[in-house]
Amino acid sequence: MSETTTPNPHISQLAQEFELAPRYVEGAVKLIDEGNTIPFIARYRKEATGSMDDQVLRRLGERLDYLRGLDARKEEVSRSITEQNAMTPELQASIAAAKTLAEVEDLYRPYKPKRKTRASIARARGLQPLADAVLRQNSGFDPAAEAAKYTNDEVPDAAAALAGAQDILAEQISDDARCRAELRRFYRAFGLVHSVKAKEEDSVYAQYYDYTEPVSKLPGHRILALDRGEREGFLKVSIQVESDRAAAIAAKLFVRRAGGPSAAIVEAAALDAYKRLIHPSLETELRGELSDKAAEGAIQVFGDNLRQLLMQPPIRGKVVMGLDPGYRMGCKVAVVDATGRVLDTGVVYPVPEFKKVDQAKAAVKRMIRQNHVEVLAIGNGTAGRETEQFAADVIRELAESDGLHLQYMVVSEAGASVYSASKLAAEEFPQFDVNLRSAVSIARRLQDPLAELVKIDPKAVGVGQYQHDMPQKRLNETLDGVVEDCVNSVGVDLNTASAPLLRRVAGITAATAKNIVARRETEGPFASRTELKKVKGLGPKAFEQCAGFLRLPGAKNKLDETAVHPESYPAAKALLQACGYKAADIGTPAMAELDARVAQLGAPGLCAQLGVGEPTLRDIVAELKKPGRDVRDSLPKPLLRSDVMGLEDLKEGMELTGTVRNVIDFGAFVDIGVHQDGLVHISQISDRFIKHPRDVLKVGDVVRVRVLSVDGKKKRIALTMKGVPQPGTV
Repeated sequence: MSETTTPNPHISQLAQEFELAPRYVEGAVKLIDEGNTIPFIARYRKEATGSMDDQVLRRLGERLDYLRGLDARKEEVSRSITEQNAMTPELQASIAAAKTLAEVEDLYRPYKPKRKTRASIARARGLQPLADAVLRQNSGFDPAAEAAKYTNDEVPDAAAALAGAQDILAEQISDDARCRAELRRFYRAFGLVHSVKAKEEDSVYAQYYDYTEPVSKLPGHRILALDRGEREGFLKVSIQVESDRAAAIAAKLFVRRAGGPSAAIVEAAALDAYKRLIHPSLETELRGELSDKAAEGAIQVFGDNLRQLLMQPPIRGKVVMGLDPGYRMGCKVAVVDATGRVLDTGVVYPVPEFKKVDQAKAAVKRMIRQNHVEVLAIGNGTAGRETEQFAADVIRELAESDGLHLQYMVVSEAGASVYSASKLAAEEFPQFDVNLRSAVSIARRLQDPLAELVKIDPKAVGVGQYQHDMPQKRLNETLDGVVEDCVNSVGVDLNTASAPLLRRVAGITAATAKNIVARRETEGPFASRTELKKVKGLGPKAFEQCAGFLRLPGAKNKLDETAVHPESYPAAKALLQACGYKAADIGTPAMAELDARVAQLGAPGLCAQLGVGEPTLRDIVAELKKPGRDVRDSLPKPLLRSDVMGLEDLKEGMELTGTVRNVIDFGAFVDIGVHQDGLVHISQISDRFIKHPRDVLKVGDVVRVRVLSVDGKKKRIALTMKGVPQPGTV
């Protein structure tokens, strides 16, 4: 975010674009410019922003940065044109009125330093006055006679002079902002994206070997597919328009009906400008626009999916066995207790071809019995299908022999191997082999997805589309923002959080996170939030930003257990006193009457008495009633299974319950318990029209689906939600 503190001229524009009150936009911009983090502003400065959430604040900040960048570019362009002594009041007004960077660049194009061109060569030969005379298109003007005056050693005859003048006119027409704006509108409205096969070789891009679709209707995922196919050398992609109509638009702007012989030269220059200069330029520009828009859409989808994955409800208080499937290296097993501490590890070979299934069952059963395992988490990678079947068999046999009723869940292992080989994993588990670390990660992902997944590069968690094709800086900024928002909305236990988790707390850097952990290890657990001030590198501003998001369960000061910010402790204590409570009552059934007592005293009067706004008062009341409430607890619990089906068990028309694993532009992939996720195409999600699958579904949703078809060879499952009653509906 920008750190400038100069008055912001964009308040009214931002307020209009975001449909927000100007005073709240001004408050948000001021807080951003002061260097406050987005989570801190969203949670603890609601009065100033009108309770904008973190996503709105991030979009507002991004748009503010764009507008400021636009201002800076306008200044650069104006300065350059002025230095060329070419600035006019009309041009200055046009630059000031420009709404986009593209408009500014169009206005700057005629004055922008160029490489050597046909027009620059003609100008160097003194033909600019001839071009100007031709462009005026006076009816009595004789171009050939006038051109004869410009002959010299470099211009042998009148024809050469007119050719040079036409080159100059073509470049002027190409550089004309009005001409480009008209043609840009034409391309956007009537342009077609066309792709053909680039080489005689079969590929996954076969459907695009002779493909055409209007620019205005081409969805983002197809744009990205075409871009990738072109990069990989399988496709040639172009923008097509009716060239005669496009050229006519350019000619109409410059050719005069009564222009005499000059009009034909100007028309020829316009046609040349369109074919040689404008079309290639607009094609490149439009391709770039389409790719940028598609990438931004894909990044948004990825961010939404990541947010939903990270916010999956934790499975608390359970001893979990993590199974990381594999063939040659075996299946890695790790058991972790309810706090994530590793209790046991091992390697088994549950795949039948190794003929060690009985040994594997005996080892796993022993670990389950000894450690009182309650839930199994199974990675979805190589050999996952066989391992899932193995786990289901073990669960069934233990139910028969020991009366145990275990359940399992298939967990995405995306990024587990990357994490296992990382420096972070080596520091966390120096005593374990790389492969065993991944089993621990899989087990912990089930216990608390957020705490475990923050250790992994967001791009590696497997809930996006074309993530490797995205502008990486923009993708990283978006995904890091999502992780930061999720961590801060949940809150972090100051005495148990890992350094990677602490690093995601507002105001805490990677170095400070390590310092917090180091202090914890040398001096013992933190007893209060104020002790944070003693951590090396954590100054007053960082304390202000992070303190409210760090929790201390069991702290002497019960407010340290809550999301109440230390700056509001006096207000919270005064509220308790005004309502007849003690600090010991925080979080107890006695607080059930707090809302009624606040209403009886009157919120406006209380706010004036406490020195806080109504949004802060509401937040304090909620925290006093339920200290450190985890927002994830109100979400539907994950779907656990105790048996497994095979692809061959699926029949057309069968109805099943599944979990949404990924939401993309053209549909959603659903885990229905057969190892291979099924696709619910966007057309099969709802009986009503929807623009995007995320309008209805999100990662982690438990849904009911019906099987439409099963392709055993390609391992594809087509599902529908149409006409299928969903969980929670009547």
